[in-house]
Amino acid sequence: MRLAFMGSPDFAVPALRALHAAGHEVAAVYCQPPRPAGRGQKEQPCPVHRAALALGLPVRTPTRLKRDAAEHAVFAALGLEVAVVAAYGLILPPAMLEAPRRGCLNIHASLLPRWRGAAPIQAAILAGDAESGVTIMRMEEGLDTGPMLLREAVPLGPRMTTPALHDALAEMGARLVLRALAENPPPVPQPEAGVTYAPKLTKADGRLDWSLPATALDARVRALNPWPGTFFQHQSEAIRLLAAEPAAGAGPPGMVLDAAGLVACGEGVLRLQRLQRPGRGPLAVGEFLRGCPLPPGMVLG
Repeated sequence: MRLAFMGSPDFAVPALRALHAAGHEVAAVYCQPPRPAGRGQKEQPCPVHRAALALGLPVRTPTRLKRDAAEHAVFAALGLEVAVVAAYGLILPPAMLEAPRRGCLNIHASLLPRWRGAAPIQAAILAGDAESGVTIMRMEEGLDTGPMLLREAVPLGPRMTTPALHDALAEMGARLVLRALAENPPPVPQPEAGVTYAPKLTKADGRLDWSLPATALDARVRALNPWPGTFFQHQSEAIRLLAAEPAAGAGPPGMVLDAAGLVACGEGVLRLQRLQRPGRGPLAVGEFLRGCPLPPGMVLG
């Protein structure tokens, strides 16, 4: 069918490729405009933009949509059966939500109504959820409030990380949206009970609070890497903690307990496994400590 695809990050790329491979007519791909990135701060297209160009698809990168009547008219003129949205990054105004004949379908990376909002993958790991998944929903003006068409769950193991869950849900979303288009399942309203929100993450969310239990800090490390990253202060540097594991033990929160990178928490201890100094590459804990000692008795910030 004739559709528009609206997405920006890596999460959305499998769905775009799947729709194209399935023979759907992708009339336009909407994504975030190119932005400065890298050491040279040259403008770089987002992952969906690059994928669309590789597939030979037309790309539109408006900076705003809410009050842009000209952009609304362009979208309406596409004559769409449906629009598929996956982590686009801009809010669609009513004029655009209502333009496609079958509406706008969103690939959301949670089991709605749990974890509406911007960071559902990280939120599920932070909360220690037993499962996550993907919901295909018909969009409306509210934040992830629309009726559900399809849902599929995946169990979260005790060592699940955001990159692993991200990739699994991206592939699941691509498969489910194809089913939704082919089967046109009846929409089911979201239940009122069980609503939670996953707000947009900031760099400040990554600072480690050693007064928390080791299990909570472990979840934070697994959830917030690679972005915004988790870190602690050592002297004047913010040291990124890329991998860790909870262990048995006790001590004053933040105190280094041995020469191998064991740190006391509010409850239990955290064994540091992979770290990174500013401007340096990631290192396993043994190699890191040879260049940047954290002696026993030191209290980390």
